[in-house]
Amino acid sequence: MDQVVQQYLDKYGISAATRAFLAKPQKMFIGGQWLDASDGARFKVTEPSTEGQITTVPSATVADLDRAVAAARAQFDGGEWRQLKPLARERLLQRLANLMEEHATELAELEAIDMGKSVGFARDIDVQGSVDTIRYFAGWASKLHGRTVEPSSLPGNYLAYTRKEPLGVVAAIVPWNFPLQTMVWKLAAALAVGCTMVIKPAELTSLSTLRFAELVQEAGIPDGVVNIVTGRGSVIGAAMTSHPGIDKLTFTGSTPVGRKVGAAAVDQLKHVTLELGGKSPVIVLADADLKAAANAVVNGVFFNSGQVCDAGTRVYVARSVYQPFLDELVALTRELKIAPGLAPDCYISPLVSAQQKDSVLSYIASGIEEGAQLACGGKALPGPGFFVEPTIFAHCRQDMRIVREEIFGPVLVTLPFDDVDEAVALANDTEYGLAAAIYSNDLSLVHSLIPRIEAGMVYVNAHGTIDPALPFGGFKGSGFGKDLGAEQLDHLMTTKAVWITLP
Repeated sequence: MDQVVQQYLDKYGISAATRAFLAKPQKMFIGGQWLDASDGARFKVTEPSTEGQITTVPSATVADLDRAVAAARAQFDGGEWRQLKPLARERLLQRLANLMEEHATELAELEAIDMGKSVGFARDIDVQGSVDTIRYFAGWASKLHGRTVEPSSLPGNYLAYTRKEPLGVVAAIVPWNFPLQTMVWKLAAALAVGCTMVIKPAELTSLSTLRFAELVQEAGIPDGVVNIVTGRGSVIGAAMTSHPGIDKLTFTGSTPVGRKVGAAAVDQLKHVTLELGGKSPVIVLADADLKAAANAVVNGVFFNSGQVCDAGTRVYVARSVYQPFLDELVALTRELKIAPGLAPDCYISPLVSAQQKDSVLSYIASGIEEGAQLACGGKALPGPGFFVEPTIFAHCRQDMRIVREEIFGPVLVTLPFDDVDEAVALANDTEYGLAAAIYSNDLSLVHSLIPRIEAGMVYVNAHGTIDPALPFGGFKGSGFGKDLGAEQLDHLMTTKAVWITLP
């Protein structure tokens, strides 16, 4: 660990458990064993607010992936996991959730140190959300079943029924913005139905997933059910898409990478779920509570420094209230505290990497060059750290890059509209379809607009509300399939029809 990182940890203080975890060599978790990469290769992990090195993690080879898939396949094909009754799986998942809750502070600190995010948000949203997700899907383990069917036209006498069976080995490619929570979204449902897993965390943010693997082991989940392979996406992610031992691939990440992952998986006839990028529109109608709407919009775009796939980044405002609403947005944004993730009052944390910072700044420069009015922000902070000010652009045009492309940083664009039909047309004028939001007190109008919005999720007078019981996923270039909700279970099981001829 670099001295600058050590000084940062000393300044804000972290738990003894987190210090102990960071002090030991990090290894992959395969078949219940903690392993280095087969060729010994490693890559460094950078702390985003100091730019110092935290530690290193193994950079896996395809041979390491093969070993992980073999361990998961052995458990699924006839191991202890496959023999467990549903209530036994449920008890193990509940035990895992309890352990996560006991170690919530440690997990949150690791997220803040590794990804850079606010430790308070990490504890209350990422970790608690993960605990809730595991508990929700644990309850489903004992409630999955087929149905008996009376054939509707075939002559003869039959007993006919369906069976719901787990798909098999599920490979998960996890993004860097919510490393722990997104991983759990994919794992909890898969384990509840009886699948086994191979997980590749993002190379930028592997630490919380490796600590989670220790809790998996402590909970008593059989070796090989959960396997963590740390490595480059270009090596391990690519190999996952074509691996013959993997039955399903679930990927969360950018739309360009998702297209490649999906094409490769479909070519191998694998089941696939893609949760991809977004450029989520927000429609603010003239009758909305402007103060409440502005507060929700600010939180909806600047939470996690805008590194959120469903962030409400395009705001269309009724022209009659455009300027007062813009003034509210700017006033609230200027109050947001910019600080390192471990700072207790942090709201705007650093971006995850130098590359992400440079990308966001290039979009801001593009917006200025194309003629958007900079209402606030727009600069990087001096000194170490990947900090960018929360930025708002006013009076944008629909053809600007900052309006059309996913920035994945703390940048909000605003445009006025003259009537509702125009607002809907502007909102739908995008390759994405992950989420949208509507702010209005006219619920009749809102209900008439919801079916017209091309998005997998529509928030009303809020943004980014998430619960394990409701599905998360989009349309169009935002992917297909669902995480969360009972709908996710259908993507992890097969339906087998059984016919028995009776005398």
